Amino acid sequence: MLARLSVQNLAVVENAVANFAAGLNVITGETGAGKSVLMGALRLLTGGRADRTAIRTGAQEATVSAVYELAQPQAVNVALEALDLPLCEDGILLLRRSVKADGTGKIRINDCPATAAALRKLAPFLTDIHGPDDNLTLLEPEFQLRLLTAYAGATEAQAAYAEKWQVLRQLQAELLELTGDPERREYELTRLRETLADIDAVDPTEEDGDALTERHAQAANAEAILADGNLLLNTLSDGDNAVAEQLVALHRPLRDLARLLPDAAEWSETLATLQEQLHELSRAISDRLSAIDADPAALEHLEARLGQIQRLRRRYGPTLEDVLLHRQAARAKLEAMADSETAIHDLTVAIAQAEAELRTAGEALRAKRAAAIPALSAAITAELRDLGFLQASFPILLEPTPEPTASGMDRVTFCFEPNPGERARPLAAIASSGEIARVMLAVKVILAQHDAIATLVFDEIDANIGGETGRKVGLKLRQLAREVQILCITHQPQAAVYGQHHLRVKKAVTDGHTQTFIETLSEADRATEIARMLGGEDFTPITRDHAVEMLHQAAAPQVDIFGN
Repeated sequence: MLARLSVQNLAVVENAVANFAAGLNVITGETGAGKSVLMGALRLLTGGRADRTAIRTGAQEATVSAVYELAQPQAVNVALEALDLPLCEDGILLLRRSVKADGTGKIRINDCPATAAALRKLAPFLTDIHGPDDNLTLLEPEFQLRLLTAYAGATEAQAAYAEKWQVLRQLQAELLELTGDPERREYELTRLRETLADIDAVDPTEEDGDALTERHAQAANAEAILADGNLLLNTLSDGDNAVAEQLVALHRPLRDLARLLPDAAEWSETLATLQEQLHELSRAISDRLSAIDADPAALEHLEARLGQIQRLRRRYGPTLEDVLLHRQAARAKLEAMADSETAIHDLTVAIAQAEAELRTAGEALRAKRAAAIPALSAAITAELRDLGFLQASFPILLEPTPEPTASGMDRVTFCFEPNPGERARPLAAIASSGEIARVMLAVKVILAQHDAIATLVFDEIDANIGGETGRKVGLKLRQLAREVQILCITHQPQAAVYGQHHLRVKKAVTDGHTQTFIETLSEADRATEIARMLGGEDFTPITRDHAVEMLHQAAAPQVDIFGN
């Protein structure tokens, strides 16, 4: 149970300590006294969002702490061990959280630094809070399905289903990663095939780069090249009075000169070398000119080839090397996609098997849920009648979902028929806030033996209901408190009298500052507080006598709703 809650500098509370006991703890006080601060403190200790605006005016830090005394701390210790936090000593769990004005804060669990996420992981074992907004969770299909599963004792069946659900999701993710969207995959295959066909139709090679450009340029200028080349050959060797003939004619004067000038003998060798070089040059020019094709058909072929290459470069380039690399990459990807067909087939078979196993697990889970519906519906109906809905019924519908979900293959709808003859409709469609609160209480009464929660907190569960119904709510809370510890904030004196431990939240103004105090009431003080709740601050002795009588009647033995 929650043994102690300490609050410092939170909202209007400067420094307050609330000591709780086993059973039903009722918390009362005037509107605006600060009862909601206790709820805020508990929400912080269950991992709720920290709001620095809630820090008391003039303070720099707000702090809340709690002491839990756990008779069976095993589940909490398992959670603590998973979080790498100290285990409970003698069943004692210590929680502490601070919020600073600069937005920072600290969390400690069993005096060890921790996080808000750690508090949230522990919360399901410690405190279940129900305020006006929390009651609305009863309208959520997911919440209703969890309630039915818990009542049916189908937690293990759901865990088995969830495990198979995760297996199926993993296989589907692997297949999606391998294949992507089927339409996208087919599009990609078509695109790759068309790309390869487009490039292979031209079949470019490295020769289609600069070499092709040069061949095209030569073919385009063949006539000019041949004209200039032939003129050059004629001048060098083939024409009349060509350079070659002039060099031959120079040998005679050189011989004559050598007889008169010995140095001229070497010049004859140089002249012979020049003749040889001129001969080689003429032969090279002639050979090259013979390779020039001035045929218009050859030029047309080269222009067509160059056009094809330029088109590929524009589409896959910009360079010829880019085109060749693009073809290589497309071919490799096509081969890889073809190789993946085997893996795709294996995954498809595995998915079919996983789907079959999931359906089997889902049907087993559905059977457990369906079998529990008549008993749960009858039990909640009985509790609702005790809470003032004398002719109410509570049908529960279980229907298959179009597709399996993470929580099963079913959806559940809690229906409510407040009066005979009315068609049962979903609870969300007809229930008022007061009705929802009572339905939630009825549900908690039924599920109390199934929940592992240590403490249930109800914030004005009896709001918007009349006096007699308030009495019935108080009686239900007292009986429910035999199973778990209950903390109940209430404005209903008819409910408050059933408390086994009574705390009053009181507001006072000291030196111009509003402060909130929490005090535990004695039996005499309880009578005074109940009288205030009945008649206001200026209650009469008759009102106080009525309060004493109400407390006396509430203390009488009651029928045990659990049959113990």
